[in-house]
This record gives sequence, structure tokens and C-alpha cells, in this order.
Amino acid sequence: MRAIMLLVTLAAFSWGASTSGIVLDKKTAKPIASAIVISGNKEYRTDENGTFRIPKTNLVGIRAVGYERKFYKNSGKMYLNRVIPKALYLSSFGATHGKIMGNAKHLICTTEVNALVIDIKMDRGQIAFKTANPIANKIGAQEVILFKDLPKFVADLKKEGIYTIARIVSFKDTPYITAYPQFGVKKTDGTLFKDKEGLYWVDASRKESWKYIIDIAEESAKAGFDEIQFDYVRFPDRKGIKFSVENNQANRVQAISGFLESARTRLIPYNVFISADIFGYVSWHDADIEIGQRVDALAPYVDYLSPMLYPSGFNAGIPGYTNPVAANYEIVKHSLDKALEKSGGSPLAYRPWLQAFRDYAFDRRIYGDKEIRDQIRASDDFGSCGWILWNPRNVYTAAGLIRLERTAAKKVVKPAS
Repeated sequence: MRAIMLLVTLAAFSWGASTSGIVLDKKTAKPIASAIVISGNKEYRTDENGTFRIPKTNLVGIRAVGYERKFYKNSGKMYLNRVIPKALYLSSFGATHGKIMGNAKHLICTTEVNALVIDIKMDRGQIAFKTANPIANKIGAQEVILFKDLPKFVADLKKEGIYTIARIVSFKDTPYITAYPQFGVKKTDGTLFKDKEGLYWVDASRKESWKYIIDIAEESAKAGFDEIQFDYVRFPDRKGIKFSVENNQANRVQAISGFLESARTRLIPYNVFISADIFGYVSWHDADIEIGQRVDALAPYVDYLSPMLYPSGFNAGIPGYTNPVAANYEIVKHSLDKALEKSGGSPLAYRPWLQAFRDYAFDRRIYGDKEIRDQIRASDDFGSCGWILWNPRNVYTAAGLIRLERTAAKKVVKPAS
């Protein structure tokens, strides 16, 4: 396995000067095996007893799947609390809109929701905070600055106990390709490819383009987000397109996994969780369905995989279930089971996207209590590390969510009027 995934045991080092410790579950005091240990620009793992020894350092980053992330300035016993993020998605506009954010915080205070996924690099290539990145300013990605002080915004959410996830749209970026057409996905006639929204895509096989995306992710990590989530980390699902390398599965998968490996390496010093969004049908195929995503190839480079398991998106259903919107539990549960068969490891390495919007493909049903709860129940039964509700309009209610009793409720934040 690659160096960044190195399993470190006490016997693995022979230096005189070293830092050692043991990582423990805060509640049970039991050791956490395979916890990630960060020292400078290197990543290590605890052994089966939760112990580690690394080169001498004054600051140790610790995190583990299903737990929080922390930094310690001393050696010895290090404790992590369990964290199972149950998130709502907010666009940059929603996150900076008083009424929409107020409603999200109200749900966080009164239901099981405890996390937010927030757009930072948006679907159309815009970057929602003021960045010093010279390319972003050159290409016009800074036309609308929604977060005036991103570190403060994140810090305020964390003070309220909210787990924060920065969504970075990766290879769909019209401003970047408009400025640098040589890096764009091309049609077979050599002209730039546009998707059905009229947007340009970055050719993921062009490594020169990776730095810009990872630069924005690094700034987000510096701002304090707990997790960096890469979306559109794939090739477009279209026929008649070409890349800088031959358009075959091996090259596509190598490009996407290589990008995630590079991103993880760059983000090591920040001890931030890494996740990637994947197509729902990827779980059901051994091949990459022509977009470069295979769960077995991507899993080693992320902490969490987030398959998009919206039943409305399963146009062909799944084996045994031809009407996906009438089989919400089965779509989610069987898809996660299939993904785990391919990747191995723990169910905690998955956090699915779930549908919280009206069906558009089958019977137009509203996704309410039963539909949403069935999906959550499937995710919970599988054992995933939480879930994410998606509504593109950022319209959420308590439908399908477990309400907190008044005596157990968090400090209530009333929705903005």
C-alpha cells in the first residue's frame, strides 16, 4: 500500500527521538485501531492496539472514521469522541441566506441533524469566498463573494457543535475552461464539449489542472472545515468525447484515483477528513461506467465515499425493484451493500446522499416522512457513518427526522423570519 496509508506499529521505528501514544475512544476508553496520525506532511496509522510511534513532533493530528478530528501537543493517551454526521446540503446562497440558514439551524437544534454540507467551489465554477488564488481572480470565478469571512463563518458553526463539510465541485468548471480551453474535455472533432446545461468540463487526465482545484480545497481546510468533499470528481458521462489520454477504463480510473491521491497528500497537514461523491449506479458495476469511478479504486484515498442514492435517479431500477420510488429502503440498502462488497473495509467508510426532493422521474410523489425515513433507516441498518439529505432548493422540514425531546433538545435557534 502507498506510503500515505502506511500502517505504523511500535516496532516499526528505531529512532532515539520519537513521539508515541495511544488513541482511545473517549466514551469507552477502548483503543482505536487504524486511526490516522498526522505529523507534519506525513500520515501514519495506529496498530491493532491503538498505539503509534512517529518521528519526534510537537503537534500530532489524530482522526478516525466515525470519530472527530483533533490535534494534540503532547504524547501519551489521546481521546476521540464518536461523530456520526447527519447532514443537510446548503448551497453557498442558502448558507448565507438568513431564513434558509435559520431553518437549517432550527432543525439541527430540534432533530437528529448535526452537520452541514456547504458549497465552496460551486457547480458553475464560482468560488464563494474571497480567495488570494491568482487563477480564480483571472478567470472571473470571483464575481459573487458570498462568504465575507470564511474562517469566522466556519468557526461560528463549530461553536454550535455543527460538523462542517466543504463541497468542492472538481471537474465541471466553465470559467476555468473558458480561460484555459487546452485543459477542457473535447468532442471527437476537437471542439470543446458542453454538457446539457451548457457547461464546460475539465479534462481530469490533465494533471496540470489538478493544482487549481486542490488549491481551493486547501484554502477551505485552512478555514477550519472538518471535511473536504470532492463532487463531480469524474469524467462526463457522454459518448463522443476525448481526453488527453486514450479514453479507456484504465486511464479514466487512474486519473480520478490519482487526483484524489494528490488531494489527500496536499491536505495531510490539516488533518481534515476527505470524501468523494460517486454515482449511485457505480455500486452495481465492476467497471467504471465510463466516468472513471470504481469504488475499489477510490476507497483507498478517501475517508468516506458518498454514493448519490436518490431513488429518482435510478432510472432502470435495481434487480428485483423496477419502481425505485416505491422501494426507497431497498435502493439505499442494496446499493450500499454492493459498494461494500467491492471496496471491502468498514460500512463506516460510507455516507450516502439521500433524496429529500419531489420525484421527477416516476410518479412525482412528494418525499415526506415515510420516503425519507425509509432511506435513513436503510443507511443506519447498513452501518454507514451518517447520511446527507439533498434538496437543490435547500427546502427542508423535519419530515422523516427523529425529533429531540424538549429535555434533550439542543439550544433552540428559531428560524429567521
